Amino acid sequence: MKSIDRYMARLIALPLFSTLVIAAMLLILDRMLRLFDFVATQGGPVSVVWRMLANLLPEYLGLGIPIGLMLGILLAFRRLTTSSELDVMRGVGMSYSRLLRVPYAYAVVLALVNLAIVGYVQPRARYAYEQLRFELRTGALGASIKVGEFTHLGERMTIRIEQSREGGRDLSGIFVNVRTPTRDWIAVTAEQGQFLGTDDKNVIIFRLTNGTLIHNRPDFRTPRVLTFSSHDLPIDLPRFENFRRRGGINLESGLIELARRGKTATTEAERDSSRAEFHFRLAEVASMFLLPMLALALGVPPKRSSSALGVFLSIVLIVTYHKINQYAADVGELGRIDPLIALWVPFGVFAGLVFWMYYTIAYVPGGQPIGALERVFAKAGKAVARRFSTKREQAA
Repeated sequence: MKSIDRYMARLIALPLFSTLVIAAMLLILDRMLRLFDFVATQGGPVSVVWRMLANLLPEYLGLGIPIGLMLGILLAFRRLTTSSELDVMRGVGMSYSRLLRVPYAYAVVLALVNLAIVGYVQPRARYAYEQLRFELRTGALGASIKVGEFTHLGERMTIRIEQSREGGRDLSGIFVNVRTPTRDWIAVTAEQGQFLGTDDKNVIIFRLTNGTLIHNRPDFRTPRVLTFSSHDLPIDLPRFENFRRRGGINLESGLIELARRGKTATTEAERDSSRAEFHFRLAEVASMFLLPMLALALGVPPKRSSSALGVFLSIVLIVTYHKINQYAADVGELGRIDPLIALWVPFGVFAGLVFWMYYTIAYVPGGQPIGALERVFAKAGKAVARRFSTKREQAA
């Protein structure tokens, strides 16, 4: 029996992890283009895109892990069925319950991993993601000075640079305008310039060469003009407000924090919101224990059938249940329905459907929970094929 368990484990592992990686990559690619556009618009460094994507990965894994588990088990049973290995196993007395031992081992491990992700990792990653967005908007990440455009450093300094070479280390065609609290203003033009660091992290030196400086104030009869070969212009970096503390929104709170807030919140809206998010995460993790039975019911096609309808239905069921849970969480957050009822009633309906499908295939002789759908799709496929063949004959 141990050899069969190892064989099942190998059959499940490859499609499981392949699906998980593919699903995560597809979700990341969809967000990557938008992040590149956002970072470019804000003038931030490109490297921040990878940091933001890394912080989004736990959120994507929260949905990718159930899909990977479902398809991994389903494709393993489908392969056993199409190669007639499942008939041999059933013929030597192995029940479907026995065959689900390895799938449930995967389910338990991945459910614990998913619980750790949604309960601890994802809230902190989401907070880090929002912090990066905040720093990009405020310029705290050191947004680059755009060539050919006027860049404002704080409220009193404006800089324009015509050309930038060697990664910003060699600047040319420089214009700087500075206004002081005493109503002075200074305008500087220079052929070349270079930014230099100082011991004070809030101050940098802009070393200019071959330029002209004009200084004016209200009590000057005429502005003062200075021509220089080298001039160091200190620049006070703008001070940025601190980002808020973690936990300002439910997505940034762990399960323990949500449970505590659901009991001690001072307002009913905050209490409903915390409880809705808490039960949403638990219901998503609990549904993973139903997936092995659902995968078995959908992964064993009817006799003499090679239809992949079960694969399609499995993805539809998981995504539909996820969306229903999201809607139920939103309704519970608004206080229209108690979050406990809004989240766990759909779970009970989903569990009832899964148990019926598993009972049909495991204990009803010749039972096939999607047999009727298989017949409908088979007839529809034949009708479409006949129609196309008729059109080709008429065209000929």
